[in-house]
Amino acid sequence: MTTAWSGSRRTRVRRPRPRGVWVASGIGVVLVLGTALGAFLPLVGFLGGVTATTAGLVPFPFVRVALVSLLGALVVLALLVLAFTRRHTATATFAVVLAVLVSIAVTVFPVVLVAVGSADRAGDVWPIVTELWNRFTG
Repeated sequence: MTTAWSGSRRTRVRRPRPRGVWVASGIGVVLVLGTALGAFLPLVGFLGGVTATTAGLVPFPFVRVALVSLLGALVVLALLVLAFTRRHTATATFAVVLAVLVSIAVTVFPVVLVAVGSADRAGDVWPIVTELWNRFTG
């Protein structure tokens, strides 16, 4: 870096951010917001609705989903800030790709938890259904 003298103070002349950094960061923000608003929120709402309409037969682990969502949001935010503050397009692009991948992983996480919980509950439900059937028929 070069330095310039202005009076008695020394200031550093920083090179401007390349246009690629701004483009990558902007695309990252759009993709992360699109994932959050277009996939995560509707999916969580749907899974919560399914849990409510099945009287808890399909479990929705609210606390785990909330904690993973909060942690994921912090990681994504940190990666996007990292992308905005870089001076190299490749570094900014790498941070944006990681931010998008983390946002997709956070979006898929509730589906995996509900699927695993439902599979566990299905094993508990079948004996109850057969017992009720036996009482009803015989």
